[in-house]
Amino acid sequence: MPFTIKGFRLFNQIFQTREKIILRDYLALERTRLANERTLLSYSRTSLYMLLGGIAFLQLSDFFRLRWLGYLVIVLSVILILVGIYRYFQIRSRLRRYYRNSMGMEEKEKE
Repeated sequence: MPFTIKGFRLFNQIFQTREKIILRDYLALERTRLANERTLLSYSRTSLYMLLGGIAFLQLSDFFRLRWLGYLVIVLSVILILVGIYRYFQIRSRLRRYYRNSMGMEEKEKE
């Protein structure tokens, strides 16, 4: 069951394989896999920068009233890395499923 908010499906486009995979498609899958890894690294980099910013807000002694902002940024950085990890594994599993389905199509055609 896809995760929905008010009828919108989040991160849930499902691809159907109807043709056998060729070299061009295989290379496209590899590019998508590498882009997925780069995106995870971007999520983690952004999360770490937000974590550092939140810690910096907590270390400011002159701006005691802004401590809530530091805690908020730390919580948001944890949420951001969790979203990045979720998206990474979701896209990775879809790519594997797409590749497996296309390989199954090739085996059926050989028989």
